Amino acid sequence: MTRISNKTINQFNEKDLRKKIQESKSELSKLKVDAAKGTLRKESGKLKPLRHDIARMLTRLTEINKEK
Repeated sequence: MTRISNKTINQFNEKDLRKKIQESKSELSKLKVDAAKGTLRKESGKLKPLRHDIARMLTRLTEINKEK
């Protein structure tokens, strides 16, 4: 998964944003399991950016909910 820009996040509606957050969280959990097992080599640099993407999407979701 590649980084998601703020511009792209702002274009998502609430439903798409929730779906993308769920997908990102499932990918993060898989990466965490691999890291715990010690089999995470090439993808070790994906954990932190993925967590940041999830945080930015959750922030945008909060902003959308406050607008309502």
